[in-house]
Amino acid sequence: MIENRDYMRETPLTPARSLTVALIIINAVIFFLQLLLERIQPGSVLDRWLALSAERLARGEVWRLLTFQFLHGGLLHLLLNSWALYVFGRSVEATLGRGRFLQLYLGSGVVGGLMHVAGSALLPQIFGPPQVQVVGASAGLYGVIAAFAVLFPHQPLTLLLFFVLPITLSARVLLIASVALALIGLLMPQDNVAHGAHLGGMLAGYLFLRWGDAVRERLEAWRQRPARRRPRELAQVGSRRRLPWGSTREDWESELPPDEFIRREVDPILDKISAHGIHSLTERERRILEAARKKMTRR
Repeated sequence: MIENRDYMRETPLTPARSLTVALIIINAVIFFLQLLLERIQPGSVLDRWLALSAERLARGEVWRLLTFQFLHGGLLHLLLNSWALYVFGRSVEATLGRGRFLQLYLGSGVVGGLMHVAGSALLPQIFGPPQVQVVGASAGLYGVIAAFAVLFPHQPLTLLLFFVLPITLSARVLLIASVALALIGLLMPQDNVAHGAHLGGMLAGYLFLRWGDAVRERLEAWRQRPARRRPRELAQVGSRRRLPWGSTREDWESELPPDEFIRREVDPILDKISAHGIHSLTERERRILEAARKKMTRR
């Protein structure tokens, strides 16, 4: 039975804490808001402001890359996307965590949207005219499906072909079949489905799982790398006045080893010169630099 499959079992996430369930609820609320506004003022008010198209994106309305993902073209569109997101999203969210799952979902939607608008601008005969608007969570959903196939490639899935005939296939085969259907839909367009967005979403989801961690680790290592400091030359800075008669040298001149002396006493002074100029030095700091120059000369 389908409820005994691993992907249909309850994940450790409770519904109250599940981002997958929260996204489904948000999509449903916005859809019913679409219906309400359509009754009040016909003309798809939300679509005009939030749907995605190459024409609108070219005007700088970049927010549409996110907002189009929360709109739907009809109740069946919403129900199919919600069901698929619930089936695949819970396992992926439980594996990645809510933060990375949200990055995957929205990022796949953005990449899918970009692929569609780029295609409609360059190849309108395949992707559709630039002014045609796109709505739906399908691009992000296909990114989640691709991630599921990477995480659980051999997981058996039972689907209803044409909503009647049950077939069982692995998650990897489902992903391959989805890519093939998206390509066929692009090459032989006979519907109003944004197949380019689906294809972009799957590509983003696959790359996110395959190389996302490696890219993040490289960026983190780059950010945390120690700063390479160039060797600094000590300029000769004479004291403005001699030490008072009978005074002794500072303890740091005789007690600290040269390397320790440079690190503790000289480097902060050189930083001060770099930030504020040599004229900002105090008399004591000038004496430290002079002592450092002598130490370096004696080496």
